[in-house]
Order: sequence, then structure tokens, then C-alpha cells
Amino acid sequence: MNPPRKRPNVVVTRRLPPAVETRMRELFDTRLNHDDKPMGPTELAEAVREADVLVPTVTDEVDASILAQAGPNLRLIANFGNGVDNIDVQAALARGITVTNTPGVLTEDTADMTMALILAVARRLAEGARIVPEDEWAGWSPTWMLGRRITGKRLGIVGMGRIGQALARRARAFGLSIHYHNRRRLSSRTEEELEATYWDSLDQMLARMDIVSVNCPHTPATYHLLSARRLKLLRPDAVVVNTARGEIIDETALARMIEAGELGGAGLDVFEHEPSVNPRLVKLARSGRVVLLPHMGSATEEGRVDMGEKVIVNIKTFMDGHRPPDRVLPSML
Repeated sequence: MNPPRKRPNVVVTRRLPPAVETRMRELFDTRLNHDDKPMGPTELAEAVREADVLVPTVTDEVDASILAQAGPNLRLIANFGNGVDNIDVQAALARGITVTNTPGVLTEDTADMTMALILAVARRLAEGARIVPEDEWAGWSPTWMLGRRITGKRLGIVGMGRIGQALARRARAFGLSIHYHNRRRLSSRTEEELEATYWDSLDQMLARMDIVSVNCPHTPATYHLLSARRLKLLRPDAVVVNTARGEIIDETALARMIEAGELGGAGLDVFEHEPSVNPRLVKLARSGRVVLLPHMGSATEEGRVDMGEKVIVNIKTFMDGHRPPDRVLPSML
């Protein structure tokens, strides 16, 4: 008779939905983070020394210095999230550690939030929602709280992956004209389905759009992709929306241009130095020209449970000796 297989020691860095935590405890020897405080470098180093599997989130910086302290048993980093810019994938691979993520499950939720931000900025929803509770509403007026119609406007999508395409489908229903820039052009069939116009030059696309949505991953190549130079290409009434990663936009330049009236506004769900937010953007939000959300684009109960289920499948598949379905390689970044 073969001895029972040892259950892997799994360390989870943040609180996950109860159903996910319960299932992980059933399948693995799981250490949970009950107080839900983000782990600092010391705690992360301790986690990688003792774990067979680490389950980090976007708040955990698993860089080369942390991985250098990994114990011999760490074989898998099963990221609870789609983006893996918080993990040095190359350093992990060099140490024989597999990295996985949770693609696909956040697509619809993030696209919903992106569309909501487009509407919120254009129609001044956040500003209006504050006025009624603060008893500042004196009654209807034909010239008060005027926003801008989005039907008939041009939407430029930077990054036409799953989320970008899901956004395009929603935006078409609102009468927006779809344009996109992507590392690779979509098939003619997909372009036809989305009624999307491809621009191989990001600069040329930006100069012609009414609304720009950032939906690409954060990589070294996309850091400050919307730089001060590129932001100056935008029309003075254009709106910028970001539900991807804060590092993709030069926030200081964005704030400066909105302050100067060189841009129409912005809707941001992500920030360059989370959880810190640029004070100039906060001030603009109070004035109603910017809508700021606390990184909640994918925050639905269904989405978080789906993410957890993907993490579990990746761990179980890997521990059974098979290639996990959501393995991430440096060539994919």
C-alpha cells in the first residue's frame, strides 16, 4: 500500500472569500491571514521560507530579493489575480518556481466598471451624488450640472485583450465609435464583430479620441505608456479612464493638464502608488472633474469566488504532477 500523499503547505497572504478559504483548508494544509493586513517584506520572506505554495495578491511584492530567501520546498506561486506585475516571474523561473494567475474571470466585472466610469465622468455622476445628501440642491435648472453626451463619441481602447473587447461590446450599445491600439491586431472577423478601427500608431489614435480607456497590463514596456508627451496629444475636452494599472499613466502630468483645462477629466480606479493617491487628483475629485474609485473594478462576490476556484485548480493540478492551466511565463508578459 502506498503511503498517503503529503498535503502541500499553502500560505495565503490576504483574506479570501469564506467559501474559497474553506475549500483550501479541506484540500491543503493552509495558513490563512485572518487579520487581512498586507504582509511586509519580513512576513513575505517568512512565508516563502516555509511554504510549498504561496498564494499572494496584487498587494504583495514578491520580487527577486524575497524569492532569494525562498525555502527549498517552494515550488508554486499561485497568484490571486490576473496581473502578475507584483511577482518577478523571471526570478521565480530561475529558481524552478512555477507562477500561475487567474485570467478571464475578471473580464466582465472590470468592463462593467470601465463603462460605469465613462458614464460617471461624462455625466458628472459622482458630483451629483454628493450634492443631494449634502443638501446643496436648490431644484432643477436648465443650465445646471450639464455633462456631455457619449453617444456618437469616439472611444479609444489602449489594450484590446479580453477586457478591452468586453468594453467595446458595451460601448457599442451606448452608441460609441470603437477604436483601438494593441500590440497585435485583432482578426478581421473580431474587428468586424466589434465594428472596431485599428490604429498601429498610438499617438495618432490618441489625437482623435473623445474618450481613452486604458485596458492593457502593466509591464516594463507599458510603464507611463500615457506619458506627458502622449497626454498632450489628446484633445482638450477628452476624458481618460483607467481600470488597468496606475503605473501606465503619468499621474502628475494627468493632474497638471486637468488643472490647466487641457483635458476634460478622468475616471481612475487604479493609482501609481496605491493605496496612496496623488493629492492633486484628490483635489480635482472634490471639484468634480475627476472620479476616483478605490481599486474596485473587479470587486464582485462572484468574481472573487471564481478567482479563488482558479487558484485551487492551479494548485491541485500542479500538485498532481500536471501543468497548471494558468501558468505564466516571462514570454507572455
